[in-house]
Amino acid sequence: MASQLLETSGSLGHSGKGENNKKGIGWRALPFLALAQFMVVLDGTIVNLALPRLQMEMGISDSTRAWVVTAYALVFGAFLLLGGRISDFWGRKRTFITASAGFAAASLIGGLAQQPWELIGARALQGIFAALLAPAALALLTVAFPGGKDRGTAFAIFGSISGVGAAAGVLLGGFLTEFVSWRWCFFVNVPIAVIALVGVWTLVSESKAGGSTKYDWPGVVFAALGLGSLVYGFANAEHGWAAIDSWGFIAAGVALLILFVVVERRVKNPLLPLRVATERNRAAAFLASFLAGAVLIGGILFINFYLQIVLGFAPFAAGIASLPMTVVLIITAGLVAKNLPKLGARIPSALGPVFMAAAMLWLTQITPDGTYTVSMLPALILMGVGLGMVFVPMQNLALFGVDKDDAGVASALVNASQQIGGSLGIALFSTIAAAATAAVGGGTLAALTSGYSLVFLWAAGVAVLIAPIALLLIRIDRKTFSGTSDTPHVHL
Repeated sequence: MASQLLETSGSLGHSGKGENNKKGIGWRALPFLALAQFMVVLDGTIVNLALPRLQMEMGISDSTRAWVVTAYALVFGAFLLLGGRISDFWGRKRTFITASAGFAAASLIGGLAQQPWELIGARALQGIFAALLAPAALALLTVAFPGGKDRGTAFAIFGSISGVGAAAGVLLGGFLTEFVSWRWCFFVNVPIAVIALVGVWTLVSESKAGGSTKYDWPGVVFAALGLGSLVYGFANAEHGWAAIDSWGFIAAGVALLILFVVVERRVKNPLLPLRVATERNRAAAFLASFLAGAVLIGGILFINFYLQIVLGFAPFAAGIASLPMTVVLIITAGLVAKNLPKLGARIPSALGPVFMAAAMLWLTQITPDGTYTVSMLPALILMGVGLGMVFVPMQNLALFGVDKDDAGVASALVNASQQIGGSLGIALFSTIAAAATAAVGGGTLAALTSGYSLVFLWAAGVAVLIAPIALLLIRIDRKTFSGTSDTPHVHL
């Protein structure tokens, strides 16, 4: 086994700074860590293009169909904080290996499912193991690259995976659904998980937090129930905002999350140390990830509905149609990472949401007889630019200055922000689309298009909110990304 990947220094480790990266071990491990993140994000969208065919073959209702997507994002987001703490306390490598194996098993169960409840259960099980896997991967990356230019490059690669994985899930899901079977949207995870597991097992040494390792079980309960109630309430709002299963669960979710914060302030070993979330630069990253997740995951779902249901694209053709966003995102992420020492985090973080909002506003003009070139392509290019500008600095900011013992939970929080944002985005946007469609007149193409258009308008509004957050909260100096110092420079 390669030695000492995880001996680091600065704010995230011990003496011997950069020892492992000089040997190239960190760079050799990076593809396997990134592959795990890719798989986790991929599964947030890979079933999107399979939903119409999956629904028809399994006889799933429209309301149940949404839970095939939401169950994964909800459970993933609800248990990410616990997953981060397990990673810190139990060992990041051990957690990564266990979670990879579990994710592969859950994916196999999903691919073999014969009943809707089996499929949704498998998606929830995937979410549990993803909640262990994602923070472990990012925490291992954090301690492998403690600072400087190498850290910025590694985080740019890892950060761009969030957008690329979501978009690639659409492409791969379309291909598998059309030419093989929708079940391979689950089976494909098995070899990916095995490759990531073997790579990390071979290259990475163990790392864990020191000191007390007592779990905050009241915090776990309040966080999981609070987030679950909130998403469930939004998901049921399509039945009417006055119904108890909408506003009642939303109110309960808010109350439980308030209790969670109260508990975290009082317990000795909190699930989420508030110092991790309240530092202003990291707070900007978490809030931006939450809003970007809503736009990305929720928006992509309705882009695919428009392509398949209204424009009549086959699943794979719809996946190919979304490819420009992925390509542009990769190019933009590379350019932002290269110029981060010159630009700093604030400029791209504030400008990226403008491109995202412009993309969503363009999509508000869709029509039942629209064309891909005019109605969709410009928006996909703008979206790729915006996401690339947001994800790279956000991944960097989320983990700057975090104590080594909190690396797992901080990693979990940035993932949780995006996934909970995505699950709430899907729930809220689905409610908006259903209400608008019903108001126009049922399931006609004109009514569906009207509903999708209103969703894109709301998504534009959500995207715009990221810009003032970046401008007001981000204070880290550009020198932080130059490689001259491992310690963040902050302008007050």
